[in-house]
Amino acid sequence: MISISGLSSPTALKLLDATRDRQLSTMRDSPVNKRAEEAFRERIGNITSPKELIEDFEVYSFVMKAFDLEDQIFGKGLIRKLLESDPVAPESLLNRLTDNRFREMHLALGFTTETGVRTVDFSTTAFQDDIASRFYNRQYISENDAQNETLGTVLEFREQAEGIDGWFEVLRDKKMTNFFQIALGLPSKMSGLDLDQQKKILEEKYDITKLKDPAERDRLITKFTAISDILNPQGFQSNNIALSIMQSSNFGSQFVPITIDVATITFSASQLYR
Repeated sequence: MISISGLSSPTALKLLDATRDRQLSTMRDSPVNKRAEEAFRERIGNITSPKELIEDFEVYSFVMKAFDLEDQIFGKGLIRKLLESDPVAPESLLNRLTDNRFREMHLALGFTTETGVRTVDFSTTAFQDDIASRFYNRQYISENDAQNETLGTVLEFREQAEGIDGWFEVLRDKKMTNFFQIALGLPSKMSGLDLDQQKKILEEKYDITKLKDPAERDRLITKFTAISDILNPQGFQSNNIALSIMQSSNFGSQFVPITIDVATITFSASQLYR
């Protein structure tokens, strides 16, 4: 990964955008990742049930990481029950979990649908390419998030923003809640309110349908990175290698930071179950 340590978040984001394809290529060429992907592609086509997926730890781990669920890998019983869960029944495990990562994986694997248990076919190149792409994209986000949490949140926002249709989708995701609280100048204490109250505050503050506009998404990102760096300075270093690359290359015009006086942002994590 390219070091972004010491860079302001707007500058670091420009660097990431300019080098994203190169970083993803480097990840794919990693011997560890190559072995993991080969094992996944070789054996996923023989898996037909959640039980079989859980039993092949190498393939199961690859899939879990693709959906940002590495922290849940050892909860095999929960994951099996989730994948066998009825997506329609209100009392099913899937519909009691508020973390959208679980729903996304359930939908992509499709062991169960509205019509019941489905016979899956994971042997197609399209399916395997999709999961592999998710795996590397998630790794790209996670590794950059480890260097600069502000940028990790921006990359997550980019992943989700266009598909967001309502505020509850935002409120059940920690990073998305943090993004909008900062970008909209809202106090962190609102996370302690009832979800319906939080939703009302956000609705009054911002028209969520505007997220369909790429220019609007960029505007929010510019505000978020500028304010985040004020609240949590990145410790700018003039001798940063990445900065030297930026200075010697033509990456376009500079960002102009925006100074807005807001309270320090924190997040109170929602409970896993409703």
